[in-house]
Amino acid sequence: MSNTVLASTRRERIAWYLYDFGNSAYASVVLLAVFSAFFQKEVVGGAEGTRMWGLAVFVAMLFVAITAPVLGAIADFSGSKKRFLFFYTAMACCFTAGLFFAEKGAVLFAMGCFIIAEIGYRSAQVFYDALLPEIASHDEMGRVAGTGWAIGSAGGIVVLLIILPLILIIKGTLIIRFSLVITAIFFALFTVPLFLWLQERAQPQKLPRGENYLMVALRQLQKTIGATQRFKEFLKFMLAFLIYNDGVIMALDFAAILGGVLFGLKQEELIILMIIVQAANVIGAYIFGRMVDRVGAKRSLNISIVLMILIVLALYFAQTKTDYFVIASLAGFAMAGIQSVSRTMVALFAPPGQSAEFYGFFAMAGRTSSFIGPAVFGWLAAEATVWFQAQGQAVALAEQAGHRVAILSIAAFLIVGLALLWFVNEQRAREAVRET
Repeated sequence: MSNTVLASTRRERIAWYLYDFGNSAYASVVLLAVFSAFFQKEVVGGAEGTRMWGLAVFVAMLFVAITAPVLGAIADFSGSKKRFLFFYTAMACCFTAGLFFAEKGAVLFAMGCFIIAEIGYRSAQVFYDALLPEIASHDEMGRVAGTGWAIGSAGGIVVLLIILPLILIIKGTLIIRFSLVITAIFFALFTVPLFLWLQERAQPQKLPRGENYLMVALRQLQKTIGATQRFKEFLKFMLAFLIYNDGVIMALDFAAILGGVLFGLKQEELIILMIIVQAANVIGAYIFGRMVDRVGAKRSLNISIVLMILIVLALYFAQTKTDYFVIASLAGFAMAGIQSVSRTMVALFAPPGQSAEFYGFFAMAGRTSSFIGPAVFGWLAAEATVWFQAQGQAVALAEQAGHRVAILSIAAFLIVGLALLWFVNEQRAREAVRET
């Protein structure tokens, strides 16, 4: 099967980039700057809020881990990546807006809306990422993916710049909750060009008599798993990703909570911090995207993970708000490299015609790790807090000490993942794709 990519138009690439611009609003507001901290402090309160946040992420990621590979195979067979993308995007937008009603004490409602929004957001990424091989050749995937990530990060900055003045002027929790409605609208608007302008290249295949899409998907997955001898490097990469991605997701999901607990950052300070982080993310995505095309994906990924490990260790010892601002900015730069290069490696390692399926496995690995890591962090922070309180520490100090202990778990996942990445042979992976 040929791996030639039909030429994409400039408008199609712009549409693909704009989707990233829109969905980054969700990551910036819900996961990073606003809702995670609001949930931990206002909806629940204390170290228990950290535990419940980790639990909510656990449930959402587990669901995506189970469904993504099957749905990816169905999308490849039926040529329906855009339809799946539309469904999950709509789910994310609707339930993000629903978080407006998550008031103090409404823990189960808040968790329910967040879990469904998170499922929509994460599942949509499977089909969005799977469109990359349809608009970019292997030689330019690093640049296109990096550009998309940079533009996406810029979208996160724009939505935070919209929200920040409102929170500074109006004050109170009502405007914080209304910022989630703004986020949902922003997300939805910038996804429209992709659905209108980007043509899906994959052609639907005809269902065999007496079978349905689920049967076909399961058989295709079984076939793919059985043929993994040809894609050993992809499997080794997935194992490494399974571990180091945990560290990245933990850092992302608990960044605002750590800022509030350890350094006393207020809501407006968290937003300013995340604007700076997203700016660093833009620079990181741009630089690492071009680094992939020049020095290779694996080497670029190694550099970004090592940098992230050093940043996390620095965070453990940080004491001031200034320390946290500097460390978080550097983390934004490093995480852009880890995430954008990882996405590119899947496209480079996937055989022609199976991009959505391989991105489904990528999502399964990512969500499998992602439901483990946040649960570990939340449990560790809460249990360590209880232990420090039992040793006679005041509640606030015990909560801070507990969260510092949990920070070390981020570094542990990154170090193990980096060690496993050592065994991945990028050149051999590229040759396996060319021989398909």
